[in-house]
Amino acid sequence: MNDRQLVAAAAINLFIAVAAGAFGAHGLKAVLSEPMLAIWHTAVTYQMVHALGLFAIALLLPRLPGRLLAWSGGLMLAGIVLFSGSLYLLALTGVRVLGAITPLGGTAFLAAWALLGWRAMAR
Repeated sequence: MNDRQLVAAAAINLFIAVAAGAFGAHGLKAVLSEPMLAIWHTAVTYQMVHALGLFAIALLLPRLPGRLLAWSGGLMLAGIVLFSGSLYLLALTGVRVLGAITPLGGTAFLAAWALLGWRAMAR
């Protein structure tokens, strides 16, 4: 992914995270149980943090060119979809098997941050 694509992905995900947070606080409060609202909140939080990570990677791409940051951005975006997406669906549907997808997103997040750190240390 290039810097413009990463900025666009970050902006879209930040928009979705803000909307999902508001929807959870106002629209789902009367519908979901407290544990499911907590799951929803976790999804929003991780989406927000990692969308900001996408912005950081986009800003670093011109300074630290190469494939590692592009991979990091792609993995971070995949992590948002898998981690937050599976938690949103779990909270809305109660289908527990969706929780099996969440660790894949967490692994993508870890790999994304590791690649970012690796690239920052490389010459």
